[in-house]
Amino acid sequence: MKKSLVLAMAMALGVTASAYAANPFSDVPAGHWAYDSISKLAAAGVIEGYGDDTFRGDRTMTRYEMAQIVAKAMAKGANVEKLMAEFAEELEALGVRVAALEKKVDNVKITGEVRYHYGDKRLKFKGGRKHKLNESGLRTRLYFTGKVNDNWNYVARVQNQQWFNDYVGNEGTDINIAKLEGRLGGVDVVAGRDDDVFADGYIYDGEQDVIKMTYGKKYYISGAYGKLTDLNEDDEDIAKKFWAAEIGSKMDTFVNGKIGYLNTKFDTDGKVLFDGKKNVGIWYAGAEFKLHKDLALKAMYLRSNRDKFAEGIKSKKDGYVVGLEYKGAEAAEPGSWGLALNYYHQGRGTYLAHTIDGWTDFATGFKGWSFGGDVTVAKNMILSAAYYDTKALKGHQEENAKAKVFWTEFKVTF
Repeated sequence: MKKSLVLAMAMALGVTASAYAANPFSDVPAGHWAYDSISKLAAAGVIEGYGDDTFRGDRTMTRYEMAQIVAKAMAKGANVEKLMAEFAEELEALGVRVAALEKKVDNVKITGEVRYHYGDKRLKFKGGRKHKLNESGLRTRLYFTGKVNDNWNYVARVQNQQWFNDYVGNEGTDINIAKLEGRLGGVDVVAGRDDDVFADGYIYDGEQDVIKMTYGKKYYISGAYGKLTDLNEDDEDIAKKFWAAEIGSKMDTFVNGKIGYLNTKFDTDGKVLFDGKKNVGIWYAGAEFKLHKDLALKAMYLRSNRDKFAEGIKSKKDGYVVGLEYKGAEAAEPGSWGLALNYYHQGRGTYLAHTIDGWTDFATGFKGWSFGGDVTVAKNMILSAAYYDTKALKGHQEENAKAKVFWTEFKVTF
């Protein structure tokens, strides 16, 4: 048995150099490099040696002998995927159904995240009236990924949201992602309830009932059709069907870009908000410039076909967002960190459910800036904080409305 094979099997069963077991073989001295591993494997019943109490580690094993050891290790619950693949033929001869066993063990994977957030929001309206809002909560998400076949998975997300704003104990649990995702020929497909963004979230960030198709990697084209369900929360009838299309690039170069369009039809309440119109269409074009390996400049321009809203309110048809990003916290790299600075100037018709945690609920649209950062305090634990200073665009009685928001999060992934 070779050194690498002994170590691989030992690690598969969780054997470490500190493992202690009685020496079962007379020809494996205590000072031997494989002493602890061999002793532990023997104690676990994975290897037996020979009838004369010898291990004979220098003897070349047959593939069937090795397959028998792998089969025993599998029965002990060892993670021996590489060994199973190597000895699949012999394992089959021993009656070990490798594919069936892998399916039972790995067919469904569970991952998740827990996020605590605190937000301090201070609003100031025309005439000096002020309003303060504080919110905090704990959100838990569990992702269940089931393997349908080599090309398709089923993904579900169970979410529990607890609110700590009062002493009532408000909370809710629901399944807010339920989708099939995979490849059809050379096309990536998502179908079902998903949670995604359009125009980097500057138009929409939230759940949707959708079918999405994307073709290409470095250069891609994508399309989506469905319903923007987050707009219809609180029993409101805002949106009906939508469609969207985007082309762009994702390369390791100085610049990447995208151009796209989103159009959604309105339901009863949506028509009221948008001055009786049946739909809104929004064009967008964005680019990211890699100024340095750790520094990126991002910019996006958006233009809507709507500038009139309920009660005769008027707003600009266009908008833009410009930002700088330096580094960024990586969950797997403790000590990694990042900073981000953004400026926003968007007419009300250019966004439906904005991605930022700052205040955007102004009748005429908003402008302002944000600054924030994040740091990985321990593996899979990220702490972030951001400050938003926004105010309404001019042209309405709310033109002097202002908002300052301080937002913090602590996120744990597993």
